[in-house]
Amino acid sequence: MDGLVLVDKAQGWTSHDVVARCRRIFGQRRVGHGGTLDPPATGLLLVGLGRVTRLLGYLAAAPKCYEAEVVLGVSTSTGDATGEILATWDMAEVPLAQVRKAAEALTGEILQVPPMVSAVKVGGRRLYELARTGVEVERAARSVTVYRLDLHCTPEPGVFRMEVECSSGTYVRTLATDLGQALRGGAHLRKLRRTRIGSFGVDQAYVVEELSPDAVLSPAEAMRDLEKVTVSPPIAARVRNGLAMDRTALAGSGGGPWAVVDETGLLLALYSPKGTDRAVAEVVIAPSS
Repeated sequence: MDGLVLVDKAQGWTSHDVVARCRRIFGQRRVGHGGTLDPPATGLLLVGLGRVTRLLGYLAAAPKCYEAEVVLGVSTSTGDATGEILATWDMAEVPLAQVRKAAEALTGEILQVPPMVSAVKVGGRRLYELARTGVEVERAARSVTVYRLDLHCTPEPGVFRMEVECSSGTYVRTLATDLGQALRGGAHLRKLRRTRIGSFGVDQAYVVEELSPDAVLSPAEAMRDLEKVTVSPPIAARVRNGLAMDRTALAGSGGGPWAVVDETGLLLALYSPKGTDRAVAEVVIAPSS
């Protein structure tokens, strides 16, 4: 079975747990996910089956939306509610207007230092592996984009609901800790929920217990956020074999990649332009002719 499954991950599950369960549900070993969610987080996890596992990198690169709560006045070792408390401040009376003003500096293209609990590799080892041994290392700041950062009051003093729309690679817990520092104190994140990846929303997702073959989206639907190019049978035969061709044969606009489908709508491959007049295959999905 080749396709994409939208899963609403429950709290306490690892992304690997979801993949393992999907292997059993769908009876196949070739299963992967696009974009890790930590165990305390909930929400949308994209799971690829079969050949769609080769497309997960494109799905994971799409912009993402999250909802969470920022707790002012408490910093933790992990930046979220699972870590040890490092320091406290009296920030219960910080007004919403001041919080929103501080958030403006965290919107747009910003530099962000990955947290020690992330999967980023330094010196060949993942940061979370080093963190477990009590080691903290220097991390280079990375450029990310925060398209939208909205904050709202909650009934709990010093706690604000946060809605984030951001580029791939953005750490929402780091936004929370940076926000606390900008307010001359500290903060941590709790109740993180991913609500969207590209055009896929958590409202379209299934909890693990509801998964069945009816929940599987086709490979073409999995790539619905890419420009679609429909080709004739002679061109489709070349695409199935991953052959480079004249760019005009695909008639794709922009910089690619393009989702190339045959006249029945079957996804054949992803192609991108090379130079000014050629197009080359990035991933071939359909069997060769």
